[in-house]
Amino acid sequence: MDKKEITEEAIRVSDVSQHIALLIIGSGAAGMSAAVAARRAAERSGKDCSITLLERNARPGTKIRISGGGKCNVTHRGTPAELLDKGYLRPNEKRFLKAAFYSFTNTDLLDLLRSRGVETEEMSDGKVFPLSGDASSIVVAFEELLRESSVRQLFSCRIRSVEPQGKKFLVTTAGASFTADVVIVATGGVSWSRTGTTGDGLAIARALGHSIKDVSAALAPLYTVKPPPALLPGVALRSVALVATAGGRSVERRGDLLFTHRGFSGPAALSLSRDIGELFTLFGSVSLFVDLFPEQSVPELEEQLLLHARKNGAQMVRKFLQSCPIAPCRGAFALAAHGTIPSALLPFIMRQATLENDVTWSGLVREKRQSLLAVLKRFPLGNVREVPLDQGEVTAGGVTLAEVNPKTMQSRIVPKLFLCGELLDYAGEIGGFNLHAAFSTGWLAGTHAIDS
Repeated sequence: MDKKEITEEAIRVSDVSQHIALLIIGSGAAGMSAAVAARRAAERSGKDCSITLLERNARPGTKIRISGGGKCNVTHRGTPAELLDKGYLRPNEKRFLKAAFYSFTNTDLLDLLRSRGVETEEMSDGKVFPLSGDASSIVVAFEELLRESSVRQLFSCRIRSVEPQGKKFLVTTAGASFTADVVIVATGGVSWSRTGTTGDGLAIARALGHSIKDVSAALAPLYTVKPPPALLPGVALRSVALVATAGGRSVERRGDLLFTHRGFSGPAALSLSRDIGELFTLFGSVSLFVDLFPEQSVPELEEQLLLHARKNGAQMVRKFLQSCPIAPCRGAFALAAHGTIPSALLPFIMRQATLENDVTWSGLVREKRQSLLAVLKRFPLGNVREVPLDQGEVTAGGVTLAEVNPKTMQSRIVPKLFLCGELLDYAGEIGGFNLHAAFSTGWLAGTHAIDS
């Protein structure tokens, strides 16, 4: 839908002041999904109810349109159980999302999109994208579904308050007020604030009596106190282990790591950013290291290096490192399945291990070999300066999960109030898991809101 069509179709907020059966706040993945599900549930039960969707932006699906670099990793391949196991590492979040993921599966989502002409493709790593490579196609499909579902949409409409009044809610905006029998809050978190996710829903939930866990970044880049040396931004380390330590604690994640001008990005950094942010909040300082040989223990790696040294005593250590596989599989040390150690990193490895550039294996004394081993298994990347909240793809924290019924998404605090999507205190791994959670929790909320 282009801007002109949105302007013509949207109803001016100042012209509306009426009672609505179901009012949904937020027209992102969760909100649009909730609206479509609600209309289908109403049709199944023979109910004729009004559904209105309020959106603070000038058009729906703003965050969807820019997700995945504009390509939109809409979901992930696998059964609901596989998505939960791969996408959610914290048991409480996995338990909470189980009903939603089984009620509205990735197959359900893809069938819904296909019914509106959106074909998708699976990548080798399980990620699913629109075949067109255009994220806006997902929004267009849902816009069609909303029109077919007779959902009234009001844009440029920011909520000021939601207040229970007897068995109804009074919802106030800058230009109008509404009463509603049921309210669904689907406003998202606080990441990517330029898309309108500035925490409005969290304020609404808190005012209605919900507990809010402090928000933090998830799937965010890592900024270090001292940026990487000028030669390293753009260098990628494949399938390594990123390790973060603070206060005697240690967390790590396996995956690709990318040097940037401010610090680090790539799947390993994004995945670990939530844990690092929590450590940073607790201890104020977090140190980063990378293990270039995560499949080998220190003794195993030393054995491989000694074996090589006995056969190639005259070879310079630096020359060996230039062709050395990075993150080789156990039992396949010579295979470069993930490429070799990047040449740009070699001078820093040698310097950190205090090795001369021309040292050979036969000239490498035990002390220096131990130093090299330590660096290869724990190369220092510096200390974390910041895990930027607004750069996170999603938000961790939000409405406490214990206060929401996972089988319906209805509040346990306020009857007929439903909460769904990134507003809730969960955060998945990279790979389409968070967007699928928004669609599925929204669908569950919409389905049960009609019968509440």
